[in-house]
Amino acid sequence: MIFFSTVLFTQNLSAQRDRNDIDPKYKWDLTHLYPSDEAWKISLENQMPKVDELVSYRGKLSTNAKTLFTFLEKQSNLYKEMSRLYSYASMKADEDTGNAFYQGMNQEISQKFSIAGSKMSFVSPELAAIPKETIDKFMKQQPKLKTYAQFFDNLYRQQKYILSDKEERIIAEAGKLKQAPYNIYNIFSNAEMPFPTITLSTGEKLYLDQAAYTKHRSNENAADRALVFREFWKSFENYKSTFAQQLYANINADVFTKNARGYNSCLESSISANNIPVEVYHSLIANINKNLPTFHRYLNIKKRLLGVDTLKYSDTYASGVKGVEMMFDYEKGKDLVVNATKPLGESYYSVVARAFDEGWVDMYPSKGKRSGAYSNGSAYDVHPYVLMNYNDDFDGVTTLAHEFGHAMHSYLSNKNQAFANADYSIFVAEVASTVNERLLAKLILEETTEKNARLSLLMDILDGFRTTLFRQTQFAEFELKIHEAVENGQPLTADVLNAMYKDILYRYYGHNEGICNIEDLYAVEWAYIPHFYYNFYVYQYATSFTASVALGQDILNGTPGATDKYLKFLSSGSSKYPIDLLKETGVDMTSEVPFVKAMEAMNYYMDEVEKLLGK
Repeated sequence: MIFFSTVLFTQNLSAQRDRNDIDPKYKWDLTHLYPSDEAWKISLENQMPKVDELVSYRGKLSTNAKTLFTFLEKQSNLYKEMSRLYSYASMKADEDTGNAFYQGMNQEISQKFSIAGSKMSFVSPELAAIPKETIDKFMKQQPKLKTYAQFFDNLYRQQKYILSDKEERIIAEAGKLKQAPYNIYNIFSNAEMPFPTITLSTGEKLYLDQAAYTKHRSNENAADRALVFREFWKSFENYKSTFAQQLYANINADVFTKNARGYNSCLESSISANNIPVEVYHSLIANINKNLPTFHRYLNIKKRLLGVDTLKYSDTYASGVKGVEMMFDYEKGKDLVVNATKPLGESYYSVVARAFDEGWVDMYPSKGKRSGAYSNGSAYDVHPYVLMNYNDDFDGVTTLAHEFGHAMHSYLSNKNQAFANADYSIFVAEVASTVNERLLAKLILEETTEKNARLSLLMDILDGFRTTLFRQTQFAEFELKIHEAVENGQPLTADVLNAMYKDILYRYYGHNEGICNIEDLYAVEWAYIPHFYYNFYVYQYATSFTASVALGQDILNGTPGATDKYLKFLSSGSSKYPIDLLKETGVDMTSEVPFVKAMEAMNYYMDEVEKLLGK
């Protein structure tokens, strides 16, 4: 279980490795989308006339049931193909963020989406103007229209925020501007931003880019960890004003949308589409702050394991269990992910197993490749894709399980829902990923009996509570504050952002109480987080995590009906509102129960650690 494959290269070397030198079996196969760039180009050119054809329906959507259904089907087919086009271009661009040709393709499809959105801006106002009684009559006359029942329910629910045809067209055009801040951030931070070369205590020279930072921030040597943190964050500090302007521009775009549509806040504007009460967001932040003593208990355990007088922020990724090298090469990581999902049934884990052999996964980092990991399930008629920057460690295999949770959610939704209902809400997106993490943790713990190895794994699980529940809520609180600042006309300079972030960081990590020391330099961490460009995305990691605790426990305990309910949930797409979909599994996110269960689980794991350590 604990080994390192010499066939594979380390994260530091692979980050500089040319993509052409990586074995094709470790790379995704995008020819499943289009056999060539030329085929992609031909398909793109074929779509724009379809947009003009749809525009010809303007003013006719209320004519009769047949006309309305024909239009909606043609619109759905157009967006399905354009999503496939976007998937190909964006993933080719992510293979090398410095490749101008594929960046150009990515920009081209984005522009076409904006053009289509602008031309189709008449649709929502025209549909919203049709009386609900007429739509109900149409559905009786044309039963296939019921495919769009959830769409119409959501449309009428948000009717007061739908603007005139002309105003909707302006907002659609403004969508081109909305993309700019993140696109600049992505290319600069991944391809053009200079990073330092440092020398570790071992004499190893290390080019400290994002991939190397991810690997070496958990270095067993405290001095090396401090060096990695200090030099990496200096790089962001050097460009903090640039990052501040990008983030400020992004938030202003959110404020523009909020003001144009008449929402009370950017938060409400963002989560209203999925019918999520703003109270869910505020309740998450309040509950986490109320339970910071539980988080501080974890930090004190980390301090005890590391044997340090003062726990530093640069220590938070270290395992604290020396002499245990938990390494999982590609084959072991793949097998663990497949075996961990067996409680979900053969129909689930068999798809995961064959995905590795069918070109779903792009496994290893290479020069210029987009950092991090994601699953792309928007190619409805093909299959999901998974981008990884795999480390041969517990974090790497956990991330792999996480992304396959997303991939299987997309696979099952696409398989069981019409395209119109297949794209599930962001609010429930992280449930599937974190359930997979819990299944994986359970399996690895069952396979591990040696004390230190078990201790290391328990701490890795607890680290997941830190990074997914507490850290993401910390981000969510910061994101809310910076949006509220701009909404109130306050400036967001780099120094202001640093001060706001540091205040939250101090509170969460108990800096003033002596729990964990935070150096001022680390206040620039906000500049590193791409999710701040995603418009209130991060809180859903935390809410989904709490939901996954309850769901995962029921599945592992063999609770009657739990697995069937969960698979039905994964297959439901957006056929119902996310809060309602979760309620059908027995999880009510409008209550505190899932959060309480998450805290109980965290305390259970800490109890297990303390038993191994001895009181």
